[in-house]
Amino acid sequence: MESQNTLKVLLDVKNLTTRFFTDDGIVLAVDNVSFQLMEGEILGIVGESGSGKSVTSMSTMRLIPIPPGEITEGQVLLKGRDVLKCSEKEMQDIRGNEIAMIFQEPMTALNPVYTIGAQIIEAIRQHSKMGKAKARERAIDLLKLVGIPAPEKRVDDYPHQLSGGMRQRVIIAIALAGNPSILIADEPTTALDVTIQAQILRLIREIKETQNKSVMLITHDLGVIAQTCDRVIVMYGAEIVEQSPVRPLYKNPLHPYTEGLLSSIPKMDEDVERLNVIEGMVPNPLALPAGCRFCSRCKKAQERCKAEKPTLREAAPGRLVACHYPCEVQTDE
Repeated sequence: MESQNTLKVLLDVKNLTTRFFTDDGIVLAVDNVSFQLMEGEILGIVGESGSGKSVTSMSTMRLIPIPPGEITEGQVLLKGRDVLKCSEKEMQDIRGNEIAMIFQEPMTALNPVYTIGAQIIEAIRQHSKMGKAKARERAIDLLKLVGIPAPEKRVDDYPHQLSGGMRQRVIIAIALAGNPSILIADEPTTALDVTIQAQILRLIREIKETQNKSVMLITHDLGVIAQTCDRVIVMYGAEIVEQSPVRPLYKNPLHPYTEGLLSSIPKMDEDVERLNVIEGMVPNPLALPAGCRFCSRCKKAQERCKAEKPTLREAAPGRLVACHYPCEVQTDE
């Protein structure tokens, strides 16, 4: 992969903050999050449920329901254009044409009463002036691109006639209908078995390479990150706690939370009766602690951690971490 400094920035998220206003109080779902998605890379965002990763991705596309949600601060610069300042009509053009979402549950994302071809054709015609006949040809080409066998016949199938893996491929085809520069894949393999999961991840990587796409991959699975991504962002308690190229992160995690996530992955060469777990619970988003949000679960926590919130700092070139504890960066990465 090219050096990040030589790559073009497609998506530049700056100080993004998203809140939900509920009867119980204000939920801080995304807190001052900043990152960049570069041209031709797959950026992984990983963390436990409730860490803010999916809300971050939905916020970048302005898909947060208002109310109760609201993006209260920040910028989302798509090729230099702040989408947070765009009108809803402008956003309708941006969604699909510039940036598209691959949803995690294809059975609910697809309409059961329409054929898959009809749904792909609708997406194509929404983003172009193509006629029905040409759009059908394009739909068949997209089905072929995502690995659907006999696409000329399958184009007239209904969602229930396809397996879970095939339905997920259709969702990817719909996302590609407007030829966007950026794909956001939100837990795209959650409902799939491991064999089909590997196929979908391979497909996403092939599309990135052959179609020159950039991908933001949202997942709770560090194994998925290892197979697929170039860089990774680790989120906890609505904020970024670590950011790194993938290989250095696995070799030398800097944040105690990242260490905990990696230690919980089962290893083939270890015979253990019980998997490692991170003790404790994620903080209540209605009452986040004043200091480090991982403090109550961290074995390295000190008094300073309880009172003072750590800032995201550069620990090494390309590596950011939010931790008061001195982080030793290996120099032979």
